[in-house]
Amino acid sequence: MSVTRDSILGRLDTIPLPGGGTLVSRDLIRALTLEDGPGGTVIRFVIEAATPDEARLLAPVQPQVEAALKTLPGVAQVGVVMTAHGPAKKEPPPQLKIGGHPTAQQGGPQKVSGVARIIAVASGKGGVGKSTVSSNLAVALARQGRKVGLLDADILGPSQAKMMGVTERPASPDGQTIIPAQAHGVRMMSLGLMLKEDEAVIWRGPMLMGALQQLLGQVAWGTLDVLVVDLPPGTGDVQLTLCQRTQLTGALVVSTPQDVALLDARKAIDMFAKLKTPVLGLIENMSTYICPNCGHEAHIFGHGGVAAEASKLDLPFLGELPLALEVRQAGDAGTPIAAGDGPNAEAYARLAHRLIAGGMA
Repeated sequence: MSVTRDSILGRLDTIPLPGGGTLVSRDLIRALTLEDGPGGTVIRFVIEAATPDEARLLAPVQPQVEAALKTLPGVAQVGVVMTAHGPAKKEPPPQLKIGGHPTAQQGGPQKVSGVARIIAVASGKGGVGKSTVSSNLAVALARQGRKVGLLDADILGPSQAKMMGVTERPASPDGQTIIPAQAHGVRMMSLGLMLKEDEAVIWRGPMLMGALQQLLGQVAWGTLDVLVVDLPPGTGDVQLTLCQRTQLTGALVVSTPQDVALLDARKAIDMFAKLKTPVLGLIENMSTYICPNCGHEAHIFGHGGVAAEASKLDLPFLGELPLALEVRQAGDAGTPIAAGDGPNAEAYARLAHRLIAGGMA
């Protein structure tokens, strides 16, 4: 039996609310969407209370609503966000502003609500394909049944919106909560969705740190098995903020096999060691190139350097990823290669399987 809007509303109309009525009879449901996801239908909507007091009164109902909808045949995921609005005619439309100095945080690194694991994808230098690995890994994990989020933390050079094929500005019903986009079975958020395509972000360190804090804490990620964080290259403010303020499962370090890339990858590994963030493993990207015309295998950036480095540092080597025209074309088209089939998609599927089998995702 397929999931329909009517079947969802019918189920919601059976759940009584404090003070009487249901979400349906009191007209509190907004932005109800149904999307195809791994394993079934993904349901998302907003419960819009009239006042903050009413939202607090309705808060205990939210988990009941999610649990009830998950019992519908064909439902894979349910995401519900609670918001509180004043009278629309008296209030200006909410405006969400990203950027600003971070707020104080006590008690050390914190968890992100609803997120079981957070994996940072890092590199010592740019140009090694870290963002391509991040988007394809997120999609590959989702195809293997994980509930996945993707956060583009490369704030000065965001690219995930392009690679994931997302163009719509994120909704913010209350000017505080950000509703993430959904693409290829992955919930994603990027500062690139908040800017014009050619608009530069010219911020000093505190602004970057504040933006990252907002993207982690104000996005309604819902319940996730894993959040993949695409870091900027290097060892700067964003990396420091993420490691010191957030409880990370660990980091994946991406490098090409060449000596110059490995030189900077070692610096990234050293940074994570000093910040007490586990390095889950090393990935060799652009490892092999197969000529589409003759089938000849070439190692344009060398081969095996990352595996040798992993062995030297006693770190897991998670595998090799190809250098392929199809991977670049898929990213430019907004449909990561991991969303399809074939040898290139299988390389990312193997990487995702290793992380899941190792309890890392």
